[in-house]
Amino acid sequence: MRHVGRAFGRAPSDVYLGGIVISWVAFAVAMIGLYYVARLDLSARRAGRAVMLAAVFPFAFFYGAVYTEATFLAATVWTFYFFRTRRWLLGGLCGAVATATRVNGIMMWPALAWIVWREVWHKLPEGEPGQVRRERILSLIGLLLVGAGIGSYSVFVYQLSGHPFEWAATVQRWGYYPGGSPYMALVRLIQVLVTRPYSYLAAETMAPYDTLNGLTALVFVIAIPFVWYRFGAAYGLFLAANLWLPLSSGQFEGVGRYCSVLFPFFILIGSIRSRAFFTGALLVSAMLYAFCLALFTNIHPLF
Repeated sequence: MRHVGRAFGRAPSDVYLGGIVISWVAFAVAMIGLYYVARLDLSARRAGRAVMLAAVFPFAFFYGAVYTEATFLAATVWTFYFFRTRRWLLGGLCGAVATATRVNGIMMWPALAWIVWREVWHKLPEGEPGQVRRERILSLIGLLLVGAGIGSYSVFVYQLSGHPFEWAATVQRWGYYPGGSPYMALVRLIQVLVTRPYSYLAAETMAPYDTLNGLTALVFVIAIPFVWYRFGAAYGLFLAANLWLPLSSGQFEGVGRYCSVLFPFFILIGSIRSRAFFTGALLVSAMLYAFCLALFTNIHPLF
């Protein structure tokens, strides 16, 4: 942000403009990557649908703000694309960018490990024994590179604070304690919306925002088995792990934007053949996008 912002000037606001430019460029790179990774399973038309749905997702406005969503999504989709096309080192480098951008990016590691195990360890790859051995070594190096991102970030944090995992302690000081039951918060939300929706939404300050975030998470949780069945365990693991972490804190704050980077969901919705369904999903998502953006820009606690 500092270096890009210098193209505009040296005022503090120019650093912020640098962040916006980075987010916009990263968003374009992410949408291109999403199209390519969707094309591995879908036709060109349905891959385009997946991109459109991701671009108008109700929380997609974070892609254009000074948040990590666009950069993280760009690195993530290209990581999966390269791993699925067996370009292990490129995938590892993109994964390192992802885990250095957001520490919870390491939750993609089980899905990537599954791809590696399935492609080059479980089934015997074609080629000479030396080529097979080389590809297996490269695949393991790719996995290690993914972890290098969060490792380098932890070293950076250590230089600043003297503690490599200060980022985890900071999250707890903000009131987040991951590790609990990921379903209890959703169960409580559904229960209160069914039994006393009006009093809940009218009386509690965070209720409307928790409802938007919580219902979004619920839709993504319901989609997990369908993603797993349609596209395989890697995408299912990616969704499950990245939903478990925020939901296990028992809070819904930020869950909507965490869902915005879970690209297998958009590939699933884009794969549905019905044009009427796609049009309806696009319209509803676009309307909710405008609504959530209006809340965000008017400084409502939707973040």
